[in-house]
Amino acid sequence: MSDRTHFGFEEVGVDEKARRVRGVFDSVAGKYDLMNDLMSAGFHRLWKRFAVEASRVGPGMRVLDLAGGTGDLARLFSDAAGTTGRVVLTDINGAMLAEGRDKLLDRGRSLEVVQCDAEKLPFPDRAFDVVSIGFGLRNVTRKESALAEMRRVLAPGGVAVVLEFSKVAAPLAPAYDWYSFAVLPRLGRLVAGDEASYRYLAESIRMHPDQETLKGMMEQAGFESVEYHNLTAGVVALHVGRVY
Repeated sequence: MSDRTHFGFEEVGVDEKARRVRGVFDSVAGKYDLMNDLMSAGFHRLWKRFAVEASRVGPGMRVLDLAGGTGDLARLFSDAAGTTGRVVLTDINGAMLAEGRDKLLDRGRSLEVVQCDAEKLPFPDRAFDVVSIGFGLRNVTRKESALAEMRRVLAPGGVAVVLEFSKVAAPLAPAYDWYSFAVLPRLGRLVAGDEASYRYLAESIRMHPDQETLKGMMEQAGFESVEYHNLTAGVVALHVGRVY
């Protein structure tokens, strides 16, 4: 296995990527929600609702939310799973996880919170009915390992949902590139005091597998009936895979 990978457009060592990604999210954690609203004009809330609806979570179901950040998806899953369900919020980054835990508690939600690596999950086989990862897979060094772990912890009949930035429709690409590389870093500097992290965001989106490639990766990991839905002209795609 290669010990080199990408951090945005830059090729770095695997350990170096982990350190630098941690630094990005340590830096942006406090302004993460505000920046999401500004960057997406609030659309991220609709994308997340669509992901939860597509997962078909119902009362009593067990849900694992990977790279769950500040807890938006976990809260929506909790609403759907109800008091008889189980929702576990995880993230590899402690600062992000603390933001998510505190926000959930402020809203009266006390969910299980676990700091862990999506490539090496500390959960037994077949422990969950739904596993999600929202806007986190592109930051994972070994995406194949994370997908395999998602497959491992899903029970028969389970569903995996991957919500991630993807390849935008071709007619919009020039405007999207201008926004990504000219506007986002400047917005990050003005609001979060961190231009470099939001330049990395734009670069990491370009290095992430496109819709068809990610579909193939999920199939290679053992998911069946994999499908994807382009949202906002492909700015974001939701991939859904099943375990039978």
